[in-house]
Amino acid sequence: MKKIIMLLFVIIAFLSCKDEKDCCVNPSKNVSLKFTHNWDGSNISSSDFNNFKFTTKNGESVSITRLRYVISNIRLINGNEIFTFSDYNLIDIEKEKGLNLTLPEKIFSGSYQLKFTFGFTDEDNKDGVYQDLNSASFNVPAMLGGGYHYMQFDGKYKDTNNADANFNYHVIRAVNRSDPNNLIFEDTSFEVDLGTLSFINDSEITIKANIAEWFKNPNTWNLNELNTVLMPNFDAQILMSANGKSVFSLGEVTQ
Repeated sequence: MKKIIMLLFVIIAFLSCKDEKDCCVNPSKNVSLKFTHNWDGSNISSSDFNNFKFTTKNGESVSITRLRYVISNIRLINGNEIFTFSDYNLIDIEKEKGLNLTLPEKIFSGSYQLKFTFGFTDEDNKDGVYQDLNSASFNVPAMLGGGYHYMQFDGKYKDTNNADANFNYHVIRAVNRSDPNNLIFEDTSFEVDLGTLSFINDSEITIKANIAEWFKNPNTWNLNELNTVLMPNFDAQILMSANGKSVFSLGEVTQ
């Protein structure tokens, strides 16, 4: 009787190992990303553009005319395994492009970190190499170091006289031009870590971007002081990078 029981245990253990092995060599989970945008909880889409319907923390009434930005190195990480959604992705809210990404390969069930970079790191911010960004006029002028924008955020605000005024909240790698013969750069890209997620089925992950954060955290932005010609403004670029770190958060994960 004991021999029969032991034999049953061996068979069960063998089958369990076989099932586990089959699971591990045959990944079967599809993962996709969906990017949504809001202003302190109010959804933003292209239909909301060109209307004064948003208010900054500093009190300026704002309308959006263009909002597009690049994220790069979009990946899921499980120990030494890295699954990449895309090397980079241009999100254009007005044209509703880049709002959805699908991992090109299936993954195993398990826990993964979700990370991406806002903009490009210095290593990846190479002038002229991305043809779609060239066609989209996303380049940074050579006098500012070349490479690409991280974000082009344009619109209008009501100034202190309640008149319409333009703003161009353009984020790039910061450049100190105090010595034209020796430009000093500071990488203002930053990594976004959305935490560890567990996958047991096919999944869609929502990534939320609260656009209001660009104007309020940790630096309350005064559009009457900082509105246009911000690309060559080294200090402004440092402030922008700091504010951007609170923009992105994890939304709903459906499985």
